[in-house]
Amino acid sequence: MSADDAAPDPKRDCAQIARRIGTVAFPWDTTRSLELALFRTFASPRIGALLHRTGEFEARAQKRYDDTDLIVSEIIEHGFDSERGRRAIARMNALHARFHIPNEDFLYVLSTFVFEPIRWNARFGWRRLTEPEKLGWFWFWRAVGERMELGDLPDDMAGFERFSRAYESEHFRFTEANQRVALATREMFAGWFPRPVHPLVRHAIHGLLDAPLRIAFGLPSAPRWLVWSSQAALRMRAMALRWLPKRRRPVLRTRKARADYPQGYRIESLGPPPFE
Repeated sequence: MSADDAAPDPKRDCAQIARRIGTVAFPWDTTRSLELALFRTFASPRIGALLHRTGEFEARAQKRYDDTDLIVSEIIEHGFDSERGRRAIARMNALHARFHIPNEDFLYVLSTFVFEPIRWNARFGWRRLTEPEKLGWFWFWRAVGERMELGDLPDDMAGFERFSRAYESEHFRFTEANQRVALATREMFAGWFPRPVHPLVRHAIHGLLDAPLRIAFGLPSAPRWLVWSSQAALRMRAMALRWLPKRRRPVLRTRKARADYPQGYRIESLGPPPFE
């Protein structure tokens, strides 16, 4: 077997693996799981308080979502060492540099980007991620963390997951700031659907959140029938996808039309303007 025919190496080829997961094999699932990852970070009082203090998610939730989505998608679609990937990481670093953010908070946010897609896939994927794919996804985000100049980056997935679980156990708790940011984001998601179904969408979102997360946001449990039917629908979708022709062309979220950017966007203009 030639070197060109060899299976991808999870560490060396992590950018290629992540691009395939995020744009070809599981584009819809990756987007939904990263939305949950973003939602999950709000349960940390330090992160929730910072986002509440800026007022951006409560005043312009859709734009903040789009800006985050575009920066993350630039990195996934083009790779962290591409010209556009480097610009996206530089923009992300510049936005974060406005605030004093503890290293462990950065690490926790990064961990949600690693583990929420893997967990979503285990529950609702049309096939399971292979171990090399999981490792490639981990090494991809770890490499992004290196380019963010984060400290104490773990060298193995199991250690990173232990850190993530310990962080949640120590930090997750209810605050009004957490709740306000979470509710603003939930209403943004509900706004993507016709108004008559907004109550159903809200409860469906609650049904996708685990108990510690709901408690940290002060949200009620979803009705059991809705949790069951929502999860059943996602599993039926997965079963249907197994029988459909497999996607070959990438789905690129950077090409998606955005109301805030009708003429397109510059990476360096993403994110909020400087705060007073």
